[in-house]
Amino acid sequence: MPELPEVETTKRELKRKVLERTFLDIWCDAKKLIKRPRSFEEFKKGILGRKIKNIERKGKNILIYLDKGKVLLIHQKLTGHLLVGKWQKKGNSWIPQIKGPLEDPANRFLHLIFFLDNGLMLALSDLRKFAKVELWDEKELMQSKEIMEIGIDPLSPEFTFQEFKTRVKSTKRKIKQVLMDQSLIAGIGNIYSDEALFAAKIHPERRANTLSEKEIKDLYQSIKKILKKAIEVGGESISDYRRPDGSKGGFDSLRKVYRREGEPCPRCKAPIKRIKIGQRSSYFCPKCQKL
Repeated sequence: MPELPEVETTKRELKRKVLERTFLDIWCDAKKLIKRPRSFEEFKKGILGRKIKNIERKGKNILIYLDKGKVLLIHQKLTGHLLVGKWQKKGNSWIPQIKGPLEDPANRFLHLIFFLDNGLMLALSDLRKFAKVELWDEKELMQSKEIMEIGIDPLSPEFTFQEFKTRVKSTKRKIKQVLMDQSLIAGIGNIYSDEALFAAKIHPERRANTLSEKEIKDLYQSIKKILKKAIEVGGESISDYRRPDGSKGGFDSLRKVYRREGEPCPRCKAPIKRIKIGQRSSYFCPKCQKL
């Protein structure tokens, strides 16, 4: 699932490509992606003729602010990613009109396409069709449980060391679970929790309230440093995620432990291990990250 760096990359690149564009038409062959309103016809009616005024990120959600107080919320979920380009329909497939990254096989699962007034298309590619697309009134969205329950954002000024420490010390849960709790800290998932814990030399099963001041500070700094670097290189494309131009993110070469089971630790050469924590895989070095 795209995490904070992937969603932030998407947001920033969409802002450069589609701001001030107007929706002219919509095509969709998987109407279950539209969660609000329930009727696709009503959704389409609410979108057509609207102009894109701003694009922001809230946790792992992309918020596309439209004129007349509407907001298009898109959560890419497990295998979804947004693309900007031009396609032509041939049979049951959409074929990119320009050769390049959009031809990557990971980009061929187009199930929702917005046609814009400058000839470009904003498309959602989603292999498993788990993504969520909703149209809201802005005031209602900002007061919704969906938004209100999202935790602090690691890129925000409010994400101070003291605030992070308070949240970590408030629970006896395993630190891996704490980092992935979207109601506590927004945007961190499997990839960047593993990478941050490795950088800070903290075992993923450590109880959060047992971490020392130094360990919490090391983890805090690791989170900020790794997320910043991941955004700089466009995120991680080890799975389905692609940038809006269809290209892969560059974090793969920087990945130390995530999905590297059995490979030598880049610090001590001990084999990387994988364990399950709350039904999710966690990768770590058993020598560098002692329990």
